[in-house]
Amino acid sequence: MKNATLHFEFHISITALIMFLLKTWRASAFGVYGYLNFTRNGFLGHSKKFKPEDMEIRIEGKNCVVTGANSGIGFATAEALASCGATVYMVCRNKEKGETALSKIQSSTGNPNVHLEVCDLSSISEIKSFASRFSSKDVPVHVLVNNAGLMEHKRVTTSEGFELNFAVNVLGTYATTELMLPLLEIASPDARVITVSSGGMYTTSLTSDLQFSDGKFSGAEQYARNKRVQVALTEKWAEMYKNKGIGFYSMHPGWAETPGVAKSLPDFNKWLSGKLRTSEEGADTVIWLALQPKEKLVSGGFYFDRAEAPKHLKFAATRQSHAIIDSIDDTLHSLV
Repeated sequence: MKNATLHFEFHISITALIMFLLKTWRASAFGVYGYLNFTRNGFLGHSKKFKPEDMEIRIEGKNCVVTGANSGIGFATAEALASCGATVYMVCRNKEKGETALSKIQSSTGNPNVHLEVCDLSSISEIKSFASRFSSKDVPVHVLVNNAGLMEHKRVTTSEGFELNFAVNVLGTYATTELMLPLLEIASPDARVITVSSGGMYTTSLTSDLQFSDGKFSGAEQYARNKRVQVALTEKWAEMYKNKGIGFYSMHPGWAETPGVAKSLPDFNKWLSGKLRTSEEGADTVIWLALQPKEKLVSGGFYFDRAEAPKHLKFAATRQSHAIIDSIDDTLHSLV
């Protein structure tokens, strides 16, 4: 009996050591890769290969929905799309902040076709109400940008019983996309869904523990998990709806100086002060994905600085975890 106990403890210790080393490697590889590529210097270096004509495309008559559009990358995205002539629908939680952002965009772009939709994307009931209201407009959706997101460090439960990070980053993204599908189909074959993920997803594998029920809660780790789910969901949607004329793309904006980063990661924001990308640089690939002919893009792909990027770091052992996305999709479907 004593030998069996020792064997069990030894096995647990080896497993724990392997997981510790794996997490350490992922974090280290992410840190080095990120510092070399995700900062403003990374953007400036990569931008030398950019083609200016890619961003000169006009999209008058196209309807674009951007979530989390009152500040940061969402605001920069909505403003750039409006500058390209699109009709833009800004989805914001706070009406006052949304109205201020809308006024700024109309003024800076001269485009009057910018509208505000108020919706708290942490609430399934509000998302359903928003989708119902929007559907009554009977307008096709050519571009849906899932940008809204947050990193809450403490465990917070929404009124509907969901962990807050999961509610916004995963369930909100899932529900918005699924409920917008009929309007996206009307805009096919040019419809596309662009989900703003994060390089933080490189540090973690896909897990079925969607609401961080096991272990000590970490908002930063939960955020990374959420962003990994978004990338895997994009792959799933691309496969599921490949015959509907809708392209699905996820992207990483790099490390950008936004109000969200300043609030959620103040030490990180201070440490990299002067080295972070602007919101406009963070939004650059979102705009690029919205404007390019779909023949140039890979549905299900993960993009960074106007190019398809790897979804997994070398030796990080995250690739096989995507096999559980079907069960995750089933779980999310049951919650909407």
